[in-house]
Amino acid sequence: MAKKKTTRTKPRRLKGFRDIEAGDVLARDRMIAKIRKVYERYGYAPLETPALEYVDCLGKFLPEADQPDAGIFAFRDEDEAWVALRYDLTAPLSRYVAMNPELPRPFRRYQVGPVYRVEKPGPGRFREFYQFDFDSVGTNAMLADAECCMVMCDALEALGIARGDYAVRLNDRKVLNGVLETIGGGDVLGEATSRNVLRTIDKLDRVGIEGVKQLLGDGRKDESGDFKTGCKLTASQIEVVIGYLSAEGETRAILCDVLETLVGESEVGREGVDELRQIDTALSAGGYAEDRVVIDPTVVRGLAYYTGPVYEGVLTFPVVDEDGVSREFGSVFGGGRYDDLVKRFTGQEVPATGASIGVDRLLAALKTLGKIDTSPTTASILVTRLDKTLNAEYQQMVGELRAAEINAELYIGNQGIAKQFKYASDTGKTIAIVAGSDEMAAGEVSIKDLRLGVELSKEIGADRKKWLEQQPAQFSIKREQLVESVKEVLGRYRA
Repeated sequence: MAKKKTTRTKPRRLKGFRDIEAGDVLARDRMIAKIRKVYERYGYAPLETPALEYVDCLGKFLPEADQPDAGIFAFRDEDEAWVALRYDLTAPLSRYVAMNPELPRPFRRYQVGPVYRVEKPGPGRFREFYQFDFDSVGTNAMLADAECCMVMCDALEALGIARGDYAVRLNDRKVLNGVLETIGGGDVLGEATSRNVLRTIDKLDRVGIEGVKQLLGDGRKDESGDFKTGCKLTASQIEVVIGYLSAEGETRAILCDVLETLVGESEVGREGVDELRQIDTALSAGGYAEDRVVIDPTVVRGLAYYTGPVYEGVLTFPVVDEDGVSREFGSVFGGGRYDDLVKRFTGQEVPATGASIGVDRLLAALKTLGKIDTSPTTASILVTRLDKTLNAEYQQMVGELRAAEINAELYIGNQGIAKQFKYASDTGKTIAIVAGSDEMAAGEVSIKDLRLGVELSKEIGADRKKWLEQQPAQFSIKREQLVESVKEVLGRYRA
């Protein structure tokens, strides 16, 4: 009888998804904990919404079709209704607010979690990634938008990013609309042309001011040699747009004066400038000067989404990209006012504003800056086992450490002491506790400082090096001094 062939499943992972190992998971949790403290300091409270939503509640059906947008993971449920994984945290928030009209206004929440998008994967681009949002729903006061800028500043500084290494860039979509009205002779240019102009403005960082000027006109040839048709604006219209993009002022207030001139008699444009003035007043009163928040006319964001103020947090320190070119790290935080999102459920305008952190991108920035601990360990102590007959004693030691709120791991493998030390090193332990039958008989244990050698190998100042060399890498203590001695060694490495 022929032997039946065993079929084994090949281990593989979905395209655009990733396995995140302990060091990055723990670093992300540490970063989120610091940001959460800032959000809660302002009175935001947590909310959790499902990962799955009905597609129509997400607003992701293709126009005039009974098929979901190709950009989401969607399928039919047991009732044949289309459902999908959430693509952001704001659409579920809008659905939640519409379902709970009794919520206090303003309703203020924060939420962190994974979102899912069917996008082309690439370096640093995944189909599952984390966002960390905060929003105020039910107020049209510009104080809420000013507060968003303040929260963004405080969150970045809480992570150790110094002023000068970041900026919160502020603009107002109404000012942009006012400029479009101005170049349209008092009328909007038409939806298609207006949208093309906004998209062109959004390309400023990539193509530069001259490239934008060409795209506002007849068009330009890109790097591949392909010709991109432009917006077909007249020379005088282009001049107004370029003047808007180049607008400057020593202070936010002065720049508002410049913008007011540019929007002319446009009512919506003047309304946008007034909103920026209100935000500036609140920021100035709160101590958030131009070294933290600047008005930047080039910020566009969410062409069909935002209705008023928009803002983004950018990291301004230089990094070297894959081509060896030094450039700013870029945007890690973004948001704005979206007064129409809840309206599609209720038929009534519900003002809302908020911002979102790209968690993975911000974490990458903190790692670049060396501002985050990426250690993969949750327990800094390893109690080794030299003698299997002393397992009860080893268990007692690790229990005492845990009772003192010291994370400690008992080695449960079957390897010798050399392999146990390697395990301790591989898992990022700071201390190994060593005790055999002789030490136990004498009422002693040994503490091995595993981090000392790592510290000495770093480029450190002479005083620090001298201090470290004076610390014994391994020493014996009385058994009853275990907890006290472990705390003392751990204290060497705490800032």
